[in-house]
Amino acid sequence: MTQHQPLTALGLMSGTSLDGIDAAVITSDGERVLDTGAVASAPYDADFRQALRGCLGLKADASGVAKVARELTLRHVEVVKRLCNDNGLVLSDIDLIGFHGHTTLHQPEDRLTVQIGDPALLAAQTGIKVIGDFRLNDVAQGGQGAPFASLFHLALSRELEKPLAVLNVGGVANVTWIGQGGSIEDPEILAFDTGPGNALIDDWAGATIGRTMDEGGRLAHGGTVDEGVLADLLDNPYFERTPPKSLDRDDFLRAMKSVAGMSPGDGAATLSAFTAHAVARAREHFPEPAKRWLVTGGGRLNGTLMEMMARALNVTVDPIEAVNQDGDALEAQAFAFLAIRSFYGLSLSLPGTTGAPRALSGGMLYEN
Repeated sequence: MTQHQPLTALGLMSGTSLDGIDAAVITSDGERVLDTGAVASAPYDADFRQALRGCLGLKADASGVAKVARELTLRHVEVVKRLCNDNGLVLSDIDLIGFHGHTTLHQPEDRLTVQIGDPALLAAQTGIKVIGDFRLNDVAQGGQGAPFASLFHLALSRELEKPLAVLNVGGVANVTWIGQGGSIEDPEILAFDTGPGNALIDDWAGATIGRTMDEGGRLAHGGTVDEGVLADLLDNPYFERTPPKSLDRDDFLRAMKSVAGMSPGDGAATLSAFTAHAVARAREHFPEPAKRWLVTGGGRLNGTLMEMMARALNVTVDPIEAVNQDGDALEAQAFAFLAIRSFYGLSLSLPGTTGAPRALSGGMLYEN
C-alpha cells in the first residue's frame, strides 16, 4: 500500500462533447479513493460552444485560439469558486486542482496532442496548486495519450466482479478492460478508444433539428437503422487495429456524409448503431470476455444507445450509477485522482492503457 498522505483534489474536465465543464472533489492517497465530495457543472452557452468548436483541429498558437483558451480558463475559475461557495468550502480546503483543458487536436502518431487552457492562470486566480498538461509526457514518449482515466476506473473497481469493462461514452468512446489479477501499479488492464461516442449523434442533431444532442435517444428511437450504411461505416481498419489506439473527435466525420439525405430519425438511429457496434467490436481485443459493462459519460443517458449496446454486446450493460458512482462526475474525479498521482510522481499511464513504453508519470505543477 502507498504511504503517501491523502490529499483533497478538485478535478476539472471539458470533454469532446463540447457540452460544458464538470468539476468534482475527491480525497485520495493516489492509490485508494478515500472519499468523493462536491460536484458542479457549467454548460457552455451556444456562442462559446461555437468558439470552442472553431478551435478544433488547431494548435494552441493558431490565430484566435489564445483568446478562447483564456476565456475557457476563466470559466474554469468560476466553476471552482462556485463549487466551493455552494458546498461550504474555502479555496484553501483544496490541495490540488487537476486541470485537463480542452482537447483541440490529437495526433499521437505525430507525437502531438493539444489541450488548450492556461494552468498558470488558473493557479494565479485560485491560489491553488494546479496540475496540467497530463497527456504530454505520454505522447512525447510514444504513447497514445489516451484513454487517460483507466487507473481511476481500476481504483473504483476493487470490489467488483471481473473481468469488467468500464465504457466512457463522451464525444469519443473509450473502454477500460480490467482483469482479475495485478495491482494498481502492475494491473491486468487494457484500455483504448472504441470509436465514435456522442460526437456524430450530437452533430447530426444540431444539423437537422437544431438541438445540441439527441436527448434520451428519442430522435434515434423513432428512426430506422440503414444496415447498408452501417456495414460500410464499420468497414474501417481502425476497428481491427490492435490496441493501444486512440482517436481525435473528428476521425469518423465522413460518417456525416454517409447519412446525409436521411430523415433526422433515421440518421440518428444509424449513427447511434455505429457507436454501439463499434463498442461491440472492442471485444475482439479483450484477453477474455467482460462479465459486465458499466457505462459512464453522457452516452449512458441515451436510452436508445444503451439498448443498442446491450443488444450488440449480449451481456449486462448498466450505467455506472448501478455501482453507486456518479457518471456525470466520473471523468472530473479521474483528473483529480491523476493530479494526486502526478504530485507524488506515480504513474498516470501504462503500456496496457496508452501503449506507453513503460509506466509513466506526467503532468506539470503550476504554483501561484
